[in-house]
Amino acid sequence: MADTVGIRFKSCGKIYDFEVNGLEVARGDRVIVESEFGLSIGYVITGPSAPEDSGKELKKVLRVASEEDLRQKRENEEFERTAKNFCLERIMARGLPMKLVCSEVTLDRKRIVFYFTADGRIDFRELVKDLAAKFKTRIEMRQIGVRDKAKMVGGLGLCGKELCCRLFLTSFEPISIKMAKQQELVLNTGKLSGICGRLMCCLGYEYHEGGVPPYPRAGDRAVPPTEEPETAESPVEDSGISPDVICCSVVPPAGLAPVQPDKPEEQKKPDGFKKKSKRRRRYRKKFQKNE
Repeated sequence: MADTVGIRFKSCGKIYDFEVNGLEVARGDRVIVESEFGLSIGYVITGPSAPEDSGKELKKVLRVASEEDLRQKRENEEFERTAKNFCLERIMARGLPMKLVCSEVTLDRKRIVFYFTADGRIDFRELVKDLAAKFKTRIEMRQIGVRDKAKMVGGLGLCGKELCCRLFLTSFEPISIKMAKQQELVLNTGKLSGICGRLMCCLGYEYHEGGVPPYPRAGDRAVPPTEEPETAESPVEDSGISPDVICCSVVPPAGLAPVQPDKPEEQKKPDGFKKKSKRRRRYRKKFQKNE
């Protein structure tokens, strides 16, 4: 079987496998492939390798990108901005409750994809007619979530750095408040949410199933393992006497009286001190005589 390469189309996007088709490509090269959108330019991320026996038919790499292809890509970027501005005008003219994020054009301009966000379902059939009449090509509208929007637009997180989804995250994992509880963080939604309005993805970096981390946390005191000392058998155990307490009777020599421990001297009371006697008051009940 032919070798395969991993190709990525967007920054921090997913990696798709394509068949080399007898071309000499290396990691970092730009190639032209036929994707599900049409002709696209991608970057080779993983070098040629043996394909996995998945039983799925892979698409082939058409050619290595030339200078003409790169020039066409730069022209398409200007065309994408023009298409986005016109789409924004038509959205405002028709009063549609949607927010346009960006637009994407294939290399051969046979398809234009518009990405937008909305709270619910949007009837954009009239909008598509306006766009098709303007650009004379196939129009596709795709509704995305707020996390995908943050990845496309980018921004800075609460830590002051660029968003993780923009730098290195290729997919979104489910995040729950349980992860914050395990790390003993303040359960304040405003401090745990990112600019997308969802819980931050970094909460899952130090979360471990079962609650026990595989490595010590910062600040934990490392205690080296101690070896148990070897205990030698004592002959006292054979005599039936407990090894913990050994009683020995000491016999004093003849003519010497045993020494008794000194009793603590009683505290002398000063002269003239008299103990006051407490008198009990007797309360007698007075019974009234019946007349």
